[in-house]
Amino acid sequence: MQDPILDPKGMVVWFGMVKMTFTVDDDTARTLRQMADRLQKPQSQVLREAIRFYEPHAGLLNGEERRRRVELFDEVIARIPSGSAGKVDEELRQIRRSRRAGWRRSAPR
Repeated sequence: MQDPILDPKGMVVWFGMVKMTFTVDDDTARTLRQMADRLQKPQSQVLREAIRFYEPHAGLLNGEERRRRVELFDEVIARIPSGSAGKVDEELRQIRRSRRAGWRRSAPR
């Protein structure tokens, strides 16, 4: 991070930073203040560090969701019929033959 400069109006400007305004609940605000006091860092820096720490984990599955998905995968795999590739190929040939033959009735009504 670069050192700040003063713009012509006397305001401090940090390069590579964006000023943001957002709202947090009381508990989050209190926690942020306590952390900043304990670490003796500005609240904005504590927030930046927390986001950098959290980012690699954001969107990843928790243990329960991972376990559930593995169970679901196991259920799907268990439903796959066991059989040889030759048997599957023969079944596909029969299906193709029947489609080519069309939907003919075996006996007129």
